[in-house]
Amino acid sequence: MSWQVYVDDHLMCDIDGNHLASAAIVGHDGSVWAQSSSFPKFKPEEIAAIMKDFDEPGSLAPTGLHLGGAKYMVIQGEGGAVIRGKKGSSGITVKKTGQALVFGIYDEPLTPGQCNIIVERLGDYLIDQGL
Repeated sequence: MSWQVYVDDHLMCDIDGNHLASAAIVGHDGSVWAQSSSFPKFKPEEIAAIMKDFDEPGSLAPTGLHLGGAKYMVIQGEGGAVIRGKKGSSGITVKKTGQALVFGIYDEPLTPGQCNIIVERLGDYLIDQGL
């Protein structure tokens, strides 16, 4: 199965008539494995900062999580496994697997909890598959 199918069918899926604003699966090195058409163009240093926060939880808190020029306030996550961010009525969830980062970006009416479930469920599945 191609990585794009995971993004299209599992991340951009319909939930009560809503879906993520954008999503992607990105390698730890910043290479894009698959993404939705609306996923922001990011800088390598933004992925490097996210990876650093997984290694040193809390390192993004003072500066915020930046992706594609957007700045998200870092909110509670799971150190070394999940980073969550908020920006007004939108937000982001990033789940780290053994080889990739799974990104979900949402806008209202999708809730932070729904975004977390979508992203973390796929991330957990990939971890179970050794990815």
